Amino acid sequence: MRSADATPAVDLSLAFLRSAYRQGSLTPRRLLHELLARARTLNGHYHLYIHLLDEAALEPYLAALEARDPASLPLYGVPFAIKDNIDLAGAPTTAACPTYAYAPERSASVVQRLIELGAVPTGKTNLDQFATGLNGQRSPYGGCPNPFHADYPSGGSSSGSALAVSLGLASFSLGTDTAGSGRVPAALNGLVGCKPTRGLLSIEGLVPCCRSLDCVSIFARQATEAAELLALAAQHHPEQAWSRHNPAWNARPIGGAPAPFRFGVPRAGQLQWLGCTESPALFERARERLEALGGSAVEVDFQPFLDAATLLYAPAGTAERQAGFGDFVAAHPDEVLPVIREVLAPGALASAVDRVRSDQQLAEFKRLCDRTLEALDLMLIPTIPRAWTLAQIEAEPVLRNSELGLYTNFVNLLDYAAVAVPAGQLGNGLPWGVTLLGRAFTDQYLLGLAAAFQQPKAIAGSARPGDRMRVVVCGAHLQGLALNHQLVERGGRLVRATHSAPNYRLYALPGGPPQRPAMVRAADGVAIEVEVWELLSTEMGSLLAAIGAPLGLGKVVLADGTLETGFICEHGALAGAEDISVHGGWRAWLATQART
Repeated sequence: MRSADATPAVDLSLAFLRSAYRQGSLTPRRLLHELLARARTLNGHYHLYIHLLDEAALEPYLAALEARDPASLPLYGVPFAIKDNIDLAGAPTTAACPTYAYAPERSASVVQRLIELGAVPTGKTNLDQFATGLNGQRSPYGGCPNPFHADYPSGGSSSGSALAVSLGLASFSLGTDTAGSGRVPAALNGLVGCKPTRGLLSIEGLVPCCRSLDCVSIFARQATEAAELLALAAQHHPEQAWSRHNPAWNARPIGGAPAPFRFGVPRAGQLQWLGCTESPALFERARERLEALGGSAVEVDFQPFLDAATLLYAPAGTAERQAGFGDFVAAHPDEVLPVIREVLAPGALASAVDRVRSDQQLAEFKRLCDRTLEALDLMLIPTIPRAWTLAQIEAEPVLRNSELGLYTNFVNLLDYAAVAVPAGQLGNGLPWGVTLLGRAFTDQYLLGLAAAFQQPKAIAGSARPGDRMRVVVCGAHLQGLALNHQLVERGGRLVRATHSAPNYRLYALPGGPPQRPAMVRAADGVAIEVEVWELLSTEMGSLLAAIGAPLGLGKVVLADGTLETGFICEHGALAGAEDISVHGGWRAWLATQART
């Protein structure tokens, strides 16, 4: 279950921040200082920041914004985090190896572009050392635990970048992706992970892992935001050898689900779940959701994709990693984690003949995979086969890490675009996701479909765009908890996380699972943690029917004095209920139950 400490303190969506800044109800200075204070509190446990910008480091960015009109910049005051293998001027770049650290004089081109558009960097985030890993535990700065379930990892290598968004410390973040580092953490944190076409976002100013495969990736909560950010940040860099021009059809968000469309799914028996009993049903639900959006599923031979993936960590495949930082490893063996040395070692033994043979094999696999995609608009695959616990990863670090990349390792090798998108939760509350996969330069097409996938009824429904209602939730419907899917499946959107006015008592009702709370107005009340969600008014009736007695709709007073519709309970229905008001919220009470 999601940690109470991980509850976002403010809505960081682009739409909310734009509105708040233009209305004057919020300033970048106030927001960034609040986020800095919260990051300092959370960083001791989650280890997500290697270098967190302090007040003095933030000042130049904030002062520059105060001289501008909020409407003049598309990303005015939007906080973002940067993986610590991407340069930010004035902050050290470590690649999670203190001895390797250097002080860049200028920011990476993609970072500088975002700053010029008004975005504000919050700091440099933790990663698997030298971006070599998919679990987020291979760092001398500490492993990054999962905010939804403490027994699991955050995923890597872009572990801190995913956590910055998941924990509500940044609106979006930059990661990198060579073998899945921008997608695996997205799946484990309930985020969208955009792995662009190779060269679409410049890798100038990036510590290389495999230059021919490296991509700067984007983490966001919503595919619509990732699409906007990609459109803004994608620029050809003429002095960077791997940079590519973005064709006109891929230059701006397209929005919505383009129907009808054909999507491939692996043949029955070709998907491996590694013993997870819940993933197959979640994948089937994702398939059904795409079909409901107008897609036709086509079973395809997935074996060439899996075969291509085996080349990534073969001796010839690791040779490029060895070329990138093998000399440093040889000169400083004690400063590099043993598991990283183990992964890199085969690359030093590969011959030129090995590399030629590997390239020839890859070319043949790509021919077969391209032929499969020619008849399709995209493919649907799992992002990970299953989640491994921290204990399982520690017991077999190389094997379990490799298994996390089963459905990601081949994508960069084959030069495809991919978008990881949330697709439900496991029974223990851990997020689970799928990936929409397409040919190079289909990024915006995939993001448009991912947006429809995230809010199928909101996009495909018949209600007018403005015909929406807000509802206040305080229990199992909170983001990341057991019944949140009832909101998400109806196209619900989180508007903000806040508290009620200090006039309510919170009770745990008898029965379950799932356990449910009741919020009751009382003279001796306290402020209760709540979330405000928005969904189509046509969906409110079915949501209310799904809630059931003794809860019903009424007006809830929020901390700022506003009135919103919310789920409340009458005093007469509290027989046998436990008063849990002292905890201040449902998540905090659940956390105490998990420890007992």
